[in-house]
Amino acid sequence: MLALNLPRNTTAPLKVLCLGSHSDDIEIGCGGTILRLLAQAPEMDIVWIVFGASKEREREARNSAALFLNQAKRKEIIVKNFRDGFFPYEGTHIKNYFEELKRISPDLIFTHNRKDAHQDHRLIAELTWNTFRNHLILEYEIPKYDGDLGQPNLFVPLDREFYDTKIRYVMDAFETQRAKPWFAKETFLGLMRLRGMECVAPSGYAEAFYCRKLVL
Repeated sequence: MLALNLPRNTTAPLKVLCLGSHSDDIEIGCGGTILRLLAQAPEMDIVWIVFGASKEREREARNSAALFLNQAKRKEIIVKNFRDGFFPYEGTHIKNYFEELKRISPDLIFTHNRKDAHQDHRLIAELTWNTFRNHLILEYEIPKYDGDLGQPNLFVPLDREFYDTKIRYVMDAFETQRAKPWFAKETFLGLMRLRGMECVAPSGYAEAFYCRKLVL
């Protein structure tokens, strides 16, 4: 396999933009990768945006982001309150907000998979590509009832400290989700174990992404 090494060998800090529809999406989709990147380069500049969270979910979103970004020297956490499940119908307002995000010009973007079965996830993925046309974009995956997992083509192996910490943070931060049958550490560990097997990760665990365009 060909390895893509990040952070880059440059004096400028890596600028990372994390986009999630709901309060736990970024953490589930790429939380381990964020922890690994920060361990390698805590000077990274990270902007973390949750588009749909209100009341208790907003509190959870901010608490979780603070946990995952604890080692980041430069960070901006933004939580919006677009209506859960109705993103396509609030598309004009969400699109306008994406236009404001052009100020960031990140080196690396984490966003949803454009083939995700959830309508909110798909819209965020589509607007990510519509807004950032010359950036490295990695689309993460979220397990769900719809059974929409595919064949990702980019893998990030995770040492035990990273995947264990990811699971602990996710389970601790999102109290409102614990009653849901799918929201279990076995679900998240199982997916990372499968992706770790596919990429022959030394630890056996990895997160996986869809990379549609990459210039080498």
